[in-house]
Amino acid sequence: MSQADAKPVIFIAGHRGMVGSAIARQLQAQGDAELLTASRNELDLLNQQAVNAFFQQHQIDQVIIAAAKVGGIEANNSLPAEFIYQNLIIEANLIQAAHQADSQQLLFLGSSCIYPREAPQPMAEDALLTGPLEPTNEPYAIAKIAGIKLCESYNRQYGRDYRSVMPTNLYGPGDNFHPEHSHVIPALLRRFHEATQANAPEVVIWGTGTPKREFLHVDDMATACLHVLNLDIETYQANTQPMCSHINVGTGVDVTIRELAETIAEVTGYQGRLRFDPSKPDGAPRKLLDVSRLTALGWRAHYDLETGLRQAYQWFCDNLDAFRR
Repeated sequence: MSQADAKPVIFIAGHRGMVGSAIARQLQAQGDAELLTASRNELDLLNQQAVNAFFQQHQIDQVIIAAAKVGGIEANNSLPAEFIYQNLIIEANLIQAAHQADSQQLLFLGSSCIYPREAPQPMAEDALLTGPLEPTNEPYAIAKIAGIKLCESYNRQYGRDYRSVMPTNLYGPGDNFHPEHSHVIPALLRRFHEATQANAPEVVIWGTGTPKREFLHVDDMATACLHVLNLDIETYQANTQPMCSHINVGTGVDVTIRELAETIAEVTGYQGRLRFDPSKPDGAPRKLLDVSRLTALGWRAHYDLETGLRQAYQWFCDNLDAFRR
């Protein structure tokens, strides 16, 4: 803490994104920390000099790295250089600046795509670096793996307390509903909503519908992040290893893309046909996380998928004007 009787100052990088804003809401509700944020116009995370100056200007006790360039299969396929470059630079700038400014505690947010395409299911933390990655998002995954290893390296060399959490597929308020560059849940929510409004006879869904995915509501992700961040260091280290220090965050339950689409059709009130397009990529056949490490540390997800989808859809409808082209 900055002073013995003061609240800790927590800098949330990426506070306007889906995950960062959910974490900010949780911290504001708790009221036991001083939040520090900066918009993209106020701080360019790709600018090392600007990031260093920001950390020197503020006394920051804890850093949460929720900032990242993210997107779905189409975005990852079409912009691989941007996905690896920007994510590498953002995390490297923030972690190095935190160290130089003597910020002792940091939480890095990764992604379940760090695991090999053919990793045994469910995917445990020690599956990292045991096989080839899914080609469609390999650049993004490589950047996230580098973030984990940056944290571990600063811990080993400098005695820092830099932790990493690897969430499964996230959704919820604040999601990106771009018609081409969004993840599967917001993309389908928007597509089914528009089909319902237009009384369209069918909705086309990418792929075969057979891949299985696990989905986590962003408010659950926020509580998990703070749970891991607030663990005492002895407990955290006792449940991780110096070179396998990340913790999976998920529900431990997955569904097929077909089941997801059918649930979204119900949530949005769509009455037409579902048509799957096998000419489009499926991505990895299955991505289910082993969450036993986090469960042993006392955390479980709160939202079931249908409840979470209804809440996310309501948020989309309430903010519809912002998503119109």
